[in-house]
Amino acid sequence: MIIVPERSIAGLLSAADCFAAVEQVFASMARKSAYNFPVIREAIGHAGALYGFKSGFDRESLTLGLKSGGFWPSNMTKGLTNHQSTVLLFDADTGQCRAVIGGNLLTALRTAAASAISIKYLARDDAKVLGMIGAGHQAAFQLRAALDQHPFERVVGWNLHAEMLGSLGEIAAERGVPFEAVDLDRLGAEADVIITITSSFAPILKAAQIKPGTHLACMGSDTKGKQEVEAKLVSAATVFADEVAQSVTIGEAQHAVAQGLLAEVAIIEIGAVINGTHPGRSSAEQITLFDGTGVGLQDLAVASAAVERAVEAGIAFDVDF
Repeated sequence: MIIVPERSIAGLLSAADCFAAVEQVFASMARKSAYNFPVIREAIGHAGALYGFKSGFDRESLTLGLKSGGFWPSNMTKGLTNHQSTVLLFDADTGQCRAVIGGNLLTALRTAAASAISIKYLARDDAKVLGMIGAGHQAAFQLRAALDQHPFERVVGWNLHAEMLGSLGEIAAERGVPFEAVDLDRLGAEADVIITITSSFAPILKAAQIKPGTHLACMGSDTKGKQEVEAKLVSAATVFADEVAQSVTIGEAQHAVAQGLLAEVAIIEIGAVINGTHPGRSSAEQITLFDGTGVGLQDLAVASAAVERAVEAGIAFDVDF
């Protein structure tokens, strides 16, 4: 069995590697060659933690496995990231565990890759201003991936605690892109693409604040009850998702569907756009929304890539198990 520890991940995978892995698995999902198993996500009643499992199988790559982990809200006080996870990969022919991989950085990279993929396929080609809602740990990965994907000319940002926006300003400055902290009305009025990456359980962004032609990548909702944008905004957009089943149960679309404002059948898999079986954006005025709930197959895809790189580099630990 191969072990790839968390400390090795940063030197193994680039953002481009993760983008390619996630793009491929979204396409495989749309072809019905890969599927995710039902998610288990529970409050454990200790340390305020949410803990769960995401798993799946890709018949094209024979990638089988699971990610186990969750969110521990007090970890930052202990010098740890709040999100903690580990990926296990299994041999699809025998069921034997073939690899254990640290999943913390992989989770951040695959989440950022998903929003960047949505920008590639759904944002207007002439989009110039990127809006960031949220400035936590994951926001930095989101911003870097978005700037890698599209030549934005300016970044505007909002966060409940405005003092945290400095880190996003530093990243933008490193890329030579101006950054400005703004209120939500200005952000909605100026941004052509908006990434929301918060842990909110109440809508932050309203339909009235968004201009025609905006693309939204809503990346924070991955639990029942979470919500970053109002249901009216979701229903006003053409909605795409990593996986429809998760979108309507734990994703941003859950509220619009529950209120009867959006039909589940109206939600489109992003993989269908990647495969060319759906055209994606149909006009410059259309509002598009990507509901990135985070699927287990994303984790398995990037973990498999990490194992391959670790073996090639000769830094994988191989133990008799």
